[in-house]
Amino acid sequence: MPRESLLVRLTTNPVSSWLIRNVASRVDPVLFRATNGRLTCFGPPAMPMVTITMRGRRSGRQRSVHLACVEHGGESLVVASAMGQQRHPGWRYNLEADPEVEVQGRGERYRARAEALSSAEKRAVWDEIRRVIPQMNVYERRAQRDIRVFRLKRIAA
Repeated sequence: MPRESLLVRLTTNPVSSWLIRNVASRVDPVLFRATNGRLTCFGPPAMPMVTITMRGRRSGRQRSVHLACVEHGGESLVVASAMGQQRHPGWRYNLEADPEVEVQGRGERYRARAEALSSAEKRAVWDEIRRVIPQMNVYERRAQRDIRVFRLKRIAA
């Protein structure tokens, strides 16, 4: 097993995971949208990021989640890793219930439709995801579950 970089160890330890889950997850969607994708609470993003705003499946209210993404074939891929938790993140179920979302990326905001990748499609991009988001190697070991990947397909305005 390859040794994780210092950055990966710093961002996946229990204290950092708690801070990201309980503080950054609330601040980053607002800050990222307000700065048109230029800032998160930790400063300029170190990797491609998006904020996705979707309808809550039970409440019907707008919910936003800030995620690392992988640009692939002109589309963004996002991973429902929940930082390696045993349960799937709630936003995954929101996307499955209503896939129409608003995406804020760096310098742009657009409407998209979220589509879950098939097992074969996920296998084809998984190595690229782990390369772009190296924390995924840790999350994959922690989760012990099938981590879902979604493609965000732009919808014409």
